[in-house]
Amino acid sequence: MAKTTLYAGLKYEDVVREYAQAVAGVCMMQLQNHTDAEDCFQNTFVKLLTNQPSLQDKNHLKNWLLRVAVNECHNIRTKNRRTVSIETITDEPSYYQSDDDLDVSWALMQLKPDYREILYLHYCERYKVDEIAQIVGRKPNTVKVMLKRGREMLKSVYGGDAQ
Repeated sequence: MAKTTLYAGLKYEDVVREYAQAVAGVCMMQLQNHTDAEDCFQNTFVKLLTNQPSLQDKNHLKNWLLRVAVNECHNIRTKNRRTVSIETITDEPSYYQSDDDLDVSWALMQLKPDYREILYLHYCERYKVDEIAQIVGRKPNTVKVMLKRGREMLKSVYGGDAQ
């Protein structure tokens, strides 16, 4: 009888079920293209299967998945070097839960990918600065500065005073 591999105490199917939303959200925010986001999503979970990392707990598992997803997004963006307008996404299936999420997501998609990534992880996934720094591979102070600048950019997207 084959032994089932567990990831932080979860079977692979349970990992996908529990973290699909978070991984899909990161991929869609980064790539703004449904097809590329699907590729990134699949690559992330394939890497979990093939690498079989040693993960201590569910938090470590989620951080690992999001870090891999972020790296996959960077790889896809580097490889493709193409831009997709926001209008092309409107007919795609939505990964968002509510109209508020969609509104915030629309605003985030107006930003540069690095700022979008950090603001998404902070506001949508509720990560703290140190956790974001670990996920995106930057120093905590850099993340703080990017959060501040990103907030200013969001204000200008919404038509607020960005001073």
